[in-house]
Amino acid sequence: MTKIRASLVICLFCLGSTTADVQTINVGRGDIQVRVPSTTTTESQPALVVLLHGYSHTGQLRESEWKFGELVEDYGFVLAYPDGTRESGGNQNTFWNASAACCNFRGSNIDDSTYIISIINKLTDQYDIDPKRIFLVGHSNGGFMSYRMAYDHSETIAAIASVAGAATSVNHPAPPHSVHVLQIHGTADSVITYEGGNLNRFEDIAGREVSRPYPGAVETVERWASYNGCTLEKTSAKNLDLDRLLPGAETAVTQHTENCKNGGSSELWTISGGAHSPDISDSFSRQIVEWLLAHPKP
Repeated sequence: MTKIRASLVICLFCLGSTTADVQTINVGRGDIQVRVPSTTTTESQPALVVLLHGYSHTGQLRESEWKFGELVEDYGFVLAYPDGTRESGGNQNTFWNASAACCNFRGSNIDDSTYIISIINKLTDQYDIDPKRIFLVGHSNGGFMSYRMAYDHSETIAAIASVAGAATSVNHPAPPHSVHVLQIHGTADSVITYEGGNLNRFEDIAGREVSRPYPGAVETVERWASYNGCTLEKTSAKNLDLDRLLPGAETAVTQHTENCKNGGSSELWTISGGAHSPDISDSFSRQIVEWLLAHPKP
């Protein structure tokens, strides 16, 4: 799969700069923007990061706020930020059909799991992606979808980072392969609450209230620790600064890394006082990227 090596280095000659090349792909639902590093080496394959937006948002909006594209050159990964489907009625909000809780509120039968893996497969082929370094990052509904992808495609996904998302409320059997998971969640999140809750305020297409429970951050992380064969005994690491408006290093780090199956771990970054959409620090996205790249498939 060397056919895209030339396109990965083309900007070195055509632009004379180190700005990531913005390209597009299409797997049937319209163009998807892709950031590609301007230089690479023949000795290594780039990693892939797929960024998934939240309910009613777009990939471009999430990228414009978190700016993962500014890190493509520094870390040599390919970045894609697709859009979900628009609802058939109401405000026609974009959504991912991630779980019973979030956020297929109008009963669509859209298969986003198959759609996103088709994006990954196309990018892997087109850009000669390292198959051991395929990652997802999602906010809110995109975080729910990241967990869905980790479960449905555990043979492919190396690690996910969910910001203000959650796993499904149903405790399914463990997926066949281990996946590293990182949950980032603010304790003051009033949309997807840290303790877990129910999105029953969103009515279905007939205007009926529907129960849509979801687990809290701790339950989500402990479930994936169990999936990955880790003990539930937690260890702590140095606090992080993820929210620029909160004082000091406000984010506590707890890890499940003991006795995990190869290729699996589970970690929680708790933003004390953090909201659903953190006022991200200058190092927020960089810290997530570095965590992902440190957790490849074995």
